[in-house]
Amino acid sequence: MTTAVSNPGTSVAAAPPQPAKPTPPSGAAAAAPSGSPDLGRANSLAAKITSECPAAKIEWVKPRRLKVSVPPAALKEVALFVRDSLGFDHISTVSGVDWIAKNMLEVVYFVGSTSQGQEDFVLALSERMARDSPVVSTMIEVWKGAEYHERETHEMFGINFQGHPDQSHLFLPEDWNDLPPLRKDYVSPGR
Repeated sequence: MTTAVSNPGTSVAAAPPQPAKPTPPSGAAAAAPSGSPDLGRANSLAAKITSECPAAKIEWVKPRRLKVSVPPAALKEVALFVRDSLGFDHISTVSGVDWIAKNMLEVVYFVGSTSQGQEDFVLALSERMARDSPVVSTMIEVWKGAEYHERETHEMFGINFQGHPDQSHLFLPEDWNDLPPLRKDYVSPGR
């Protein structure tokens, strides 16, 4: 509600009263301000993973995200650890990255949890291999849902998943004989 104040010859509208701003709590028990990142859970998971597998390297830590790169020989061991000991029982997707300048390909497993209170966290487990011999072990034995995603990653990046039951094409023509289309050196016809 505005109130008009009259002066001779002028009329000014008064601003409505503003609600008082709450004072933040003080002391050691004060909670983090709303919207500020809480890295505690991610840092705790990172410490558990690197303690179990010292060869694992933490790529980045975010409030509800963690990326860990693992040597190919240790990926299955780490995958079983995060599934069985940390509760990451669900695979969201598998993706590839072409590091053409480094002559490397990377496969990234994005896994989550269906456990109460942990559904909002995504763990990215990755491994890199040479572009000219991109062979890694399948993770189907760890997460059954990896089957479809590995098949698509094989088709689009040319990464071969050793032990995978079916790496036939999903999207590309059966007679496709060009480079995998998501590699950076692939040139689309007509461009």
